[in-house]
Amino acid sequence: MDIKAILAAHRSDLRLDLFRGVANWFIFLDHIPDNVVNWITIRNYGFSGAADLFIFVSGYAASVVYARMMLERGFIIGATRLFKRAWHLYAAYIVLFVIYIVTVTNVAAQYAAPDLIYEFNVASLVDHPIRTLAHGLLLESKALNLDVLQLYIVLMACFPPVLWIMLRKPDLMMAGSVALYFTARAFEWHLPSFPEGRWVFNPFCWQLLFVFGAWLALGGVQKCRAILRLRMLPFFGIAYLVFALVLRMAGRFPEFGKVVPAWLLDAFIPVDKTNLAPYRVLHFVLVALLVTRFVSKDWRGLKWSILRPIIKCGEESLAVFCVGVFLSFAGHLALITSSGSLLAQVFVSASGVAIMTFFAYYISWSKRQDQQDSLSPGRVPAAGTRISETSAFRDPCRFKSSRNRQKL
Repeated sequence: MDIKAILAAHRSDLRLDLFRGVANWFIFLDHIPDNVVNWITIRNYGFSGAADLFIFVSGYAASVVYARMMLERGFIIGATRLFKRAWHLYAAYIVLFVIYIVTVTNVAAQYAAPDLIYEFNVASLVDHPIRTLAHGLLLESKALNLDVLQLYIVLMACFPPVLWIMLRKPDLMMAGSVALYFTARAFEWHLPSFPEGRWVFNPFCWQLLFVFGAWLALGGVQKCRAILRLRMLPFFGIAYLVFALVLRMAGRFPEFGKVVPAWLLDAFIPVDKTNLAPYRVLHFVLVALLVTRFVSKDWRGLKWSILRPIIKCGEESLAVFCVGVFLSFAGHLALITSSGSLLAQVFVSASGVAIMTFFAYYISWSKRQDQQDSLSPGRVPAAGTRISETSAFRDPCRFKSSRNRQKL
């Protein structure tokens, strides 16, 4: 095998779990409308948001895990493991989709609030229940807040050939991803949704962030070191972030927006999320470069106890994401059926984050018990036997060092 890519370091990079945990918390908060707490999320202060971070880090982590697997055990094994991961994501989506639409429709009927089924994009269930479920199985549902998971499933299912090429021609694969991005925008390629419209996150465009994360993990970081060392990078990056902040605030506050030229505001606001606008990509890349420039793998803050809950939520990202989607609906319902006061918004947000963190710790603890059971006296596996993955919510993107894998 003529391998051109450079695999990332063997030891775990806690920044991946930290950023995925942050993304999960922010996605949950962003999914609760009319909530003052979601003003702390990154989408309010620039062009990019938590979804960009989630997809990018997922691509980086997936390439580290499955590229090494392909090299050690062959392409077929690596591809089947990727498809298995995509299947786990799909199974989680189906369970969440069914629970989600049933809960929304029941709550709307119980509280005599028919507007809820329109707000959460499940109105088609009333008129076409069978067709809605069928299109939901085909990932064509527009149920609110499930769009990120739909995108993630498609990206993981299509990743095997992408990774195969990237291991041999990483720069060519990255160039192909960029070409697909601009072609999809130029010719308006998209995937349809039921009963009408398009995917909220166009996968032909959003694949760029996923592939970019994979490219960085397979040698792209080394190729970007010259850019990272540029003295002008921090100044340019900060200037662009300030520019994005000003336009974002101008779009949120009409009085402030009057001082910004209308043609400039119309060019950037509202931000094109569906097709991942180029200025949104640039904003995210600059944020990533600045963060990685000042937060290294050896940053002492990664060991702080206050960050452990966030890192744990990143380690169990799939389960935490699914719990967060359901909790965001519950939180929204709690606010519209109560006073919706500032105290209520803070309480709902804090409670949701606490429940997500509890689930992350519980799942992590449960996995350790399964491992101890499989290695307990009287049930020690034979030499060379691999321990199987027992949980549909297992997140293989949380990779261990080679030394830890030998211990298992």
